[in-house]
Amino acid sequence: MAVGDFKSEKGVKDLDAFLAERSYVEGFVPSQADVCVFEALAKAPSAATPHALRWYNHIKSYQGAEKTKLPGKKEVPAALLKGGAAAAPAAKPAAKPAAKPAADDDDDVDLFGSDEEEDAEAAKIREERLAAYAAKKSTKPTLIAKSSIVMDVKPWDDETDMKEMETKVRSITMDGLVWGASKLVPVGYGINKLQIMCIVEDDKVSVDALSEEIQAFEDFVQSVDIAAFNKI
Repeated sequence: MAVGDFKSEKGVKDLDAFLAERSYVEGFVPSQADVCVFEALAKAPSAATPHALRWYNHIKSYQGAEKTKLPGKKEVPAALLKGGAAAAPAAKPAAKPAAKPAADDDDDVDLFGSDEEEDAEAAKIREERLAAYAAKKSTKPTLIAKSSIVMDVKPWDDETDMKEMETKVRSITMDGLVWGASKLVPVGYGINKLQIMCIVEDDKVSVDALSEEIQAFEDFVQSVDIAAFNKI
C-alpha cells in the first residue's frame, strides 16, 4: 500500500481494517508513525470506518510540541507498506462473536483502552509529580534575613565604669539577637565609648527597640548611635 492510497476511499477502508485489532499503526503507544499516516489522510475518516475514525480523533488530540515529542521515526510502518489491509487479520462475520482468548494467553493485552482511561492515567501522573514537587519545596529551608550592626554606646563622663556598662548592655536578651565583639574607642578628654557588634534577625529584632533597651541604663548610658548597619 502506497502512502497516496490513504487519500482514497479504499485506502481508508484498508486502514480501518488494519486498526480493527490495533490501537495504533505501530506498537502500543502513539508514535511518529501515527503522525505520518495521520498527515497522509486527505480528511477525517467517516463513521463508516469506525476504527480509523477512533484512531484519527486520538492522534488529532496531540498538538504542537506535544505531537513532535512522540517517539519513533516519522514514516509509514512496514506492515502497512508491505501488506496493507491484507496484513491485518481477516475480519470475522458480524453475526459471529469474536473468539475469547485463553486465560493463560501471554498476548492477552487490551489494545482498545479508551481515551478517558489514558487521560485519567496522565492526570494521575501529573498529580503525583505536583505532589512530589510540593513536598520537596516544603522541606527547603527558609532564608532568614539578618543584619550585622555596630553600635556606639556613649557614657556620661570619664568616671563611668565602662566594664560594668558593657555587662549591662550584654545582659539584654532578645529572640534573634546575638552579641559579638566589642572595644573601647577614645572620643576625647579621657572619655571612651563602647563600640559593640551584634547580629539580629530582621523579623524578630527592632533596632530602635534595642537602642531604647540600652539607653534604659541611664546611670551609665548617655546615648546610642548606629555606627554601621549591613544586611547579611
